[in-house]
Amino acid sequence: MSAQEKIKSMIDENKVILFMKGDRKFPQCGFSGMACQILDHVGVEYTTNNVLDDNEIREGVKVFSNWPTIPQLYVNGEFIGGADIMREMFESGELKQLLEQVG
Repeated sequence: MSAQEKIKSMIDENKVILFMKGDRKFPQCGFSGMACQILDHVGVEYTTNNVLDDNEIREGVKVFSNWPTIPQLYVNGEFIGGADIMREMFESGELKQLLEQVG
């Protein structure tokens, strides 16, 4: 299975997935940590994928989304954005509304 197929499969199998550096218990960068804090605050269940464990996934997710940075959030198969986008959506209430639709 190619990296692109693995990424697509992970996105399809999880309603909310965050591709990040580290994991939710031990983020390996400030942006990934902020992304987890936002999702934890909203109270949504989510899956993480540590891109540091697999360089093909780390580079492949950037190609998949056409977005150059990590972390990356997907909700219901749709790319939402990185940490800055998440923060803006959180502050406006838009992220909570989106995630409430997920359940």
